[in-house]
Amino acid sequence: MNILLDTHILLWWLDDESRLKPTMRDAIKNQNNQVLVSSVSFWEIMLKKELGKLTCTDQLEDYIVKSGFAWLPLLPKHVQTVISLPRHHKDPFDRMLVAQAVTEDITLMTVDVKMVKYPVRVFL
Repeated sequence: MNILLDTHILLWWLDDESRLKPTMRDAIKNQNNQVLVSSVSFWEIMLKKELGKLTCTDQLEDYIVKSGFAWLPLLPKHVQTVISLPRHHKDPFDRMLVAQAVTEDITLMTVDVKMVKYPVRVFL
C-alpha cells in the first residue's frame, strides 16, 4: 500500500510515536508499504515554525529521509485537482494533500475526519 502522511501524522511519528494508533504505527513500519511525505507538509511545517506556532528540529528533512519515507513533490496536476475539489476543508494544505492522494491514487493517513468527505482512500 502507498500511504501519504498527513502533516500531523508525520509530526507525531517524528516526535511522539505513542500518539499514533497502533494500526497506524504498524502500517508505517510495514516494509511492504511505501510511506510518502508531501513537500506540502514540509512547507506547512516550516511556515508554522517561522510563525512561531510550531517548534521542530532544523534537521527535519534528514529525519524524514532517515525514517525511510519517500518525497512526494507538488506537481501541476495536483494543483489542477485541488481546484476541482469541493471545499469540505478550509485548510489549503489539507486540501492539497487530498488532491495529491486523489491524483496519485494513494491512501491518506490522517485523524482528520473531514477528509472522508473527499473521494480519497483514508486511513483513519
